[in-house]
Amino acid sequence: MLDVEFAQLSDVGRVRPHNEDYLGHFAPSGHAQARGHGWLFALADGVGGQEKGEVASHAAVESMLEGFRNAPKNEPLTSLLHDLVQTANARVFETAVATGISGAGMATTLVACALRYDRAAVAHVGDSRCYLIRQGKTTLLTEDHTVVNEQVKLGLLSAEEAAEGDTRHVLSRSLGGSLFVGVETSELQVLPGDVLLLCSDGLHGSVTPADISQTMGRQPDLKGAAQSLVALANQRDGNDNISVQLIRVRSVERVGMYRGRPYKLR
Repeated sequence: MLDVEFAQLSDVGRVRPHNEDYLGHFAPSGHAQARGHGWLFALADGVGGQEKGEVASHAAVESMLEGFRNAPKNEPLTSLLHDLVQTANARVFETAVATGISGAGMATTLVACALRYDRAAVAHVGDSRCYLIRQGKTTLLTEDHTVVNEQVKLGLLSAEEAAEGDTRHVLSRSLGGSLFVGVETSELQVLPGDVLLLCSDGLHGSVTPADISQTMGRQPDLKGAAQSLVALANQRDGNDNISVQLIRVRSVERVGMYRGRPYKLR
């Protein structure tokens, strides 16, 4: 059976008056639920200001947790996450319309990671990220949905120009701007000792993958590592809310997969 330990922390930063980030998790209550559902971690960074971002990020994460909790057993993780993100997007959009806000006036990023057996599925919209830390190396698993990143892909900007541009935080996709949204998903096999890190741009805007590797190497305790990463982001910048979830894989259950569904290996 897959088992994990985790720590999560959200900080308002040094400038913002309130925290528009929101994070949550679903933990299985026993072996049967661990095999049938698994674990879910979700983090959102609200957009809109004047508490609208708080409403959007809260609605998105709570929608994800509710949908995951009530999903049928053994649903393929990647397609399940995709559908849950679409449902979360619709909830944020409908909330915005009901309050007389249209477009990106109430919106949020979202990154989610679900784990079951020996697999992790990742889904995201916006610039909240997921990293894999394996054997001391930190690898980015997501691609930011920002205007400058799209321009880099088209060859209109260099990576260096994008990193220094004034519009580097302008999103090309977010939840709540329209009834449907493009969701990016991926899946990977996880190993005991792997650590997955979900974070908002308040962290990755000033903390590099090398910083993450060094922090995890110095601080094996996840709660302490989360505190160290947030403190480093505040020291270097602190102009945005900072949120992080760290998930360490303790054990896995090896299975084969056919059309997204598990079967026991002989």
